[in-house]
Amino acid sequence: MTSIDVDLRAVTKRFDQTVAVDNVSLAIDHGKFVTLLGPSGCGKTTILRVIAGFETPDEGRVFLDGVDVTDLPPHKRDVHTVFQQYALFPHLTVAENIAFGLRRKGVAKAKVKELVAEALDLVRLPDLGDRVPAQLSGGQQQRVAIARAVVLEPPVLLLDEPLGALDRKLREEMQIELKELQRRLGISFVFVTHDQDEALAMSDVVVVMNAGRIEQKGTPREIYDRPATRFIADFVGVTNVLTGVVRSVENGHATVEAAGGRVVVPAALAQGDEAEIAVRPERIRFASDDEEHTIRGTVESARYLGDVTHWHIRLDDGASWIVLSQNDGKASGVEPGRRVRLAWAPEHSIRFRQ
Repeated sequence: MTSIDVDLRAVTKRFDQTVAVDNVSLAIDHGKFVTLLGPSGCGKTTILRVIAGFETPDEGRVFLDGVDVTDLPPHKRDVHTVFQQYALFPHLTVAENIAFGLRRKGVAKAKVKELVAEALDLVRLPDLGDRVPAQLSGGQQQRVAIARAVVLEPPVLLLDEPLGALDRKLREEMQIELKELQRRLGISFVFVTHDQDEALAMSDVVVVMNAGRIEQKGTPREIYDRPATRFIADFVGVTNVLTGVVRSVENGHATVEAAGGRVVVPAALAQGDEAEIAVRPERIRFASDDEEHTIRGTVESARYLGDVTHWHIRLDDGASWIVLSQNDGKASGVEPGRRVRLAWAPEHSIRFRQ
């Protein structure tokens, strides 16, 4: 086994005149939880189908464990896919569903029984082997679908929005279980979702896609704290964007004039440049009137959510911003209609690399 389980090299896939995947190269290291994240139509599911063999690329090659499988059908590839709708056989019991692939491979009956029991324990359903899918909850059916896949010991498990049909509470519970299962198995998971929170919570690596291309690949923290593009900053979490003019540069820091004030940005800029700066809502604080590097605005509204408050601020340049502050049990003194100054640490300013 190589250290790279999946290696896509300059893969392009078209459907009529639509380019679904546009010259994508992507290497997935062994044992990683990798999430393909993006809006509908960005190409993430097509990439998953190309890896699985359900789609053949028009250009480029697909390697699994160092072997070129571009022209191999799905049943000859050492990967398995879990779909959103689970695709369980309704007339078979849970145990029979899990055993199906093993029996097709000709595994001995006694060994099948042993492996099915292990798989049921792995997904924490040890006593449900005799039930049929209709007698299970959505979360239980999802776990059976995963057990049916992992019992065949694939080095790579592909998951196509498997939590999409679950309610929010169950989705959050299954996120924890899936990540823990991946750690226990030690195999690569390639997970497709359009849910940013899901991607950040579960992944070792997030691959953000847009219009058939990879916009950025990185850890969840890198994607959130240092988005490479405006698209990523807007798609992953909430981002405030400020446009201003550089008034001075000193020691690698630029002072930018915007929204009735000035802020400092650690960036390679020149005096007179127009600068676009982004900052996350939770990085911002309400500043005092005598602080030097602040911007100005007016509080339009506040949403009290128990642990946090979301403040909606109209900046002096007309931009609408969100500020998020933790509630400490004390009155903030900030009310709608009040004029405020906003500040944040220079290192929390985001400058897009692309």
